Amino acid sequence: MRLASPAGRASVLAWSGAIVAAALLTGCGTTEAGLEREAARQLQARVLEVTQASSENDPAAALLALEGLEAELEAAQSEGQISQERRRSITTIATAVRADLNEAIAAAEKAAADKAAEEARIAAEQAAAATPPPAVEAPAPAPAPAPEAGKDDDKKDNEGKGKGND
Repeated sequence: MRLASPAGRASVLAWSGAIVAAALLTGCGTTEAGLEREAARQLQARVLEVTQASSENDPAAALLALEGLEAELEAAQSEGQISQERRRSITTIATAVRADLNEAIAAAEKAAADKAAEEARIAAEQAAAATPPPAVEAPAPAPAPAPEAGKDDDKKDNEGKGKGND
């Protein structure tokens, strides 16, 4: 299940916690339901932690609370306070909740990575726009060739010759 918005993920997390709560609360307090009163109270406290963390859109905290719930569940069964059948049904629901929480964490991590990549792209574009392009130097004009030495003098010397002015 892939949810596009954080509100949608929070909704799924809250519903998941509510499902676990409903599973634990049904028949709570009667040994006929496979759950003794003290075990029911302890498990309900753990369910409340999962539900609260889920409703606050904190899947990491909800996972920690779910681990606590599973530890309480195991302890209750080892002490004979919960039947194997009841534990199995709660564990099945807790597994589904864990999958939802892991998906919410993965989606949040992906969203954070996408946001960081977008911010880096924008920063790179802004840096490129702020940096002026390198200046292109125009080549210096070549100096005009210097007249050859003595050519002008030869012209002057030859001007008067050959015209009969000798």
